[in-house]
Amino acid sequence: MSKNFSLEGRILASTTVALLIGTTLSWLLVSLGLHSMPSWALGLILGIFVNITLIRWVLRPLTTTLNSLQGGLLNFRDGDFSISLVPPRDTELSQITNLYNEIGEHLRRERAHIYQRELLLDTVIQSSPQALILVDQSDHIIYSNSSAKKLLNRGKPIQGLLLQQLLPNSPGEIANAIEKWENGLFNFTDSHGTHSMHIGNSTFVLNAHKHRLIVLREMTKELTRAEVEVWKKVIRLISHELNNSLAPISSLAHSGKMLIAKPDKATALEKVFDIIAERCKHLTEFTQGYASFAKLPPPSCEQVNWRELTERIAPLQEFILKGELPERPGYFDPVQIEQALLNLIKNSREAGSNSEDIELSIRTDGLGQQLVIADRGCGMSEKVLQQALLPFFSTKEQGVGLGLALCREIVDAHGGRIQLMNRSGGGLQISLWLPWKEQP
Repeated sequence: MSKNFSLEGRILASTTVALLIGTTLSWLLVSLGLHSMPSWALGLILGIFVNITLIRWVLRPLTTTLNSLQGGLLNFRDGDFSISLVPPRDTELSQITNLYNEIGEHLRRERAHIYQRELLLDTVIQSSPQALILVDQSDHIIYSNSSAKKLLNRGKPIQGLLLQQLLPNSPGEIANAIEKWENGLFNFTDSHGTHSMHIGNSTFVLNAHKHRLIVLREMTKELTRAEVEVWKKVIRLISHELNNSLAPISSLAHSGKMLIAKPDKATALEKVFDIIAERCKHLTEFTQGYASFAKLPPPSCEQVNWRELTERIAPLQEFILKGELPERPGYFDPVQIEQALLNLIKNSREAGSNSEDIELSIRTDGLGQQLVIADRGCGMSEKVLQQALLPFFSTKEQGVGLGLALCREIVDAHGGRIQLMNRSGGGLQISLWLPWKEQP
């Protein structure tokens, strides 16, 4: 039967042929003298048998094609798009198989394209200096790059590990920041020296499950370059201030020399000397601010009573003491740490925080002592947070940028570390960690 006929036409033709065969047989049997009822019964049986046989033969290509399509779709479900179907000679069925093959080819190209993009993205991420860790909702690490392996596990693979298994092998400061979901800038020390690191945490939904992305960015080189730019700025600033004062002083000194010879100009001469004294006073105040940073003496550490420290600070800068004071006395230079705390509380007030929102908390453990200043001011932007500890960097119009830098120098001189981070709900938190006295 021609494959050019439609499926309905072939079924109709098969039924017609079976009907003709059954009717013809019945007429032949009747003409041979057989009773009409048995003759028509035999013709009907033969017609049904022929009809079933012809229809099965007509539908065989359709059944074969459907079985092939079922197998191909199962391969699609399993992600295998490499199977193509041989088009049958049937015109209608060949259109279906051709469409299936076109879809399979399109999916193969799309998967190859996606694979190339994933390969490129993975290459970029693996070569990135930023340490990236992707953690699922059960705290299993499902992705990490080379920088993360090197920083957190000495270059060994970490994919598949629990985050809690990884932290003990990581630097203590990093492990503590990851465990507490902290975002901000902090310092840590290893065998290669002191490093500045910025950590960021974010969450998103992937495949209907919550995931956490941890990004650790090495800031040491950037901060070093920024410090060079800051020093250049400082030199220009000092040069500008000196020129603004020395030029009028020189001019006034020359005018004073001319006025000495004129006794009636005593009043004018006195005014000249007053202006010179005023400019000298300005220069003295200007240079003293930088001298306090450049000439910071080594800390003279001693045991410090926490209650006495907070009572000395309270009359100078208002704050709220959060929690109980540790029973174990502190060990540091009380003058320098007191100055650092006063600077931090003053910065919190200037950032727009009320006195009742500025909190000081003090904690100790077997490793060291931690002093935390938390406020509800305007906080810091990401860019400001990365440069806040640089000397002479300031967002204030009249600021010289020495407050936080001086705190950093004091903490570094004690062998400790300082950490800045924005608080959830607004405000800034600054932590000063100081070690105990080294045992001989």
